[in-house]
Amino acid sequence: MPINAFSNPRLRLNILSEQDVRRIHTATLDVIESVGVRFPCDKALDVLQAHGAQVDRNTQIAKIPGHLVEEALKQAPPIYTLAARDPALDLPLDGQHTYLGTDGCGVEVLDAFSGERRRSCLQDVADIARVADYLDAIAFHWVPVSAQDCPSETRSLHELLALWGHSTKHVQTESIATEHEAKAAIEMAAAIAGGRDALRQRPLLSTIQCTFSPLGQDSGNLESALVCAEAGLPVGMMTMVSMVSSGPATLAGSLVVGNAEVISALALIEMAYPGAPVYYAAAQTAMDLRTGGYTGGGPEDFLFGAATNVLADFYNVPLSMGAFGTGAKEPNWQSAVENSLSAFMAVSNGADMLQGAGLLHGSRILSYEMLVMDSEIWSVLCSMARGIKVNDETLALDAIRAVGPGGNFLSQKHTKKHARELWVPTLFDRRTYNEWEQKRDGARDWAREKAQWILKNHQPTPLDPQLYAELARIIRDSEKR
Repeated sequence: MPINAFSNPRLRLNILSEQDVRRIHTATLDVIESVGVRFPCDKALDVLQAHGAQVDRNTQIAKIPGHLVEEALKQAPPIYTLAARDPALDLPLDGQHTYLGTDGCGVEVLDAFSGERRRSCLQDVADIARVADYLDAIAFHWVPVSAQDCPSETRSLHELLALWGHSTKHVQTESIATEHEAKAAIEMAAAIAGGRDALRQRPLLSTIQCTFSPLGQDSGNLESALVCAEAGLPVGMMTMVSMVSSGPATLAGSLVVGNAEVISALALIEMAYPGAPVYYAAAQTAMDLRTGGYTGGGPEDFLFGAATNVLADFYNVPLSMGAFGTGAKEPNWQSAVENSLSAFMAVSNGADMLQGAGLLHGSRILSYEMLVMDSEIWSVLCSMARGIKVNDETLALDAIRAVGPGGNFLSQKHTKKHARELWVPTLFDRRTYNEWEQKRDGARDWAREKAQWILKNHQPTPLDPQLYAELARIIRDSEKR
């Protein structure tokens, strides 16, 4: 098992009863069949119509009978593996592991050395990838920030090359939103894997496509999803329903809207390519009632995170969700509370993939300090999720008898054997008050220093120069087209 994950978590939280899940599912099928979902893509409408959906070509709305959705979802594989450049870092999605990744699509960066807030660029993508490659807590990459100094038509491809060129971990991109980009990205991934068949066996790339709330899909994302599914890449569909604006003002109602968007799209993919690896993705939130803005954190987000995992389990597909979501403007108490609670809710319901590490202000600003601090939060959750093992060894009766009343356990062999199992912080401050008073530093200072050290010293395993040149050629050819 990779060191950046944990398996068979003992920590469990029941957020929805079996009856609750069934009612949400029934309501969702009702919406898909009677209200419909907009699919602004001729290929998608052709597939849906061929399988029995009622399609209105003028409105591009498809009404899909519930039993067709259920039959299609049964064809989705419940277990598969996300491959990495380094096979030792492959990620089995088997319902028994939980992994943390970076967040995506930020547009600004807090510079690791100057602290300056500035627009993100391609070099930032590479630098963040190096830091995430070093951190054990980070298991896979999203494209963390936008390479705004690259052509918009091929920006996502430059970002992929920066990730693969500076890390050996799995890449999951949310930036590919057109058929043209998807085809070039598949060509790049196949070059690294050793061909299309090899890529199908070991998908080094997975993609995530956003829905268009309420009850709509995006044309470019649909086209991209179908191309990637045909190539055997795992594809996730993400709802970002916002309560009050793009969803009802109730949690259950917004769950229905988001669920309808996701499972209708997953059903489409399975109708087009039966057995294609897919996953459920969600990042629901609530509109701020005072500003109308995106909150990026709060109790509704935490509950959504837990509930969507239960729904993904109901449909027997993996879940990828935004968990480390915070609206804080800097690494502070708000970011720590929001990221800890949201991730706890997701972990305690067995989510497969969590994103969000490192981004602030509703996923707009990347902070290196926050990335390191989120890794510390993750290590706490991993330790908690393992729970308490009770067996003859852990009950420690022999050691207790040997020590007896009034003694201590420091010299016991049992202590030496198990002491390293205790969680040890790197950023939590456990110094004496006098030590702290002399320096007046803390977690944020240490996180900044660690990020700076990584950027100065860590050199990930590079791509073969010839392979790098081939990937760059693919991007150039794409730009010409």
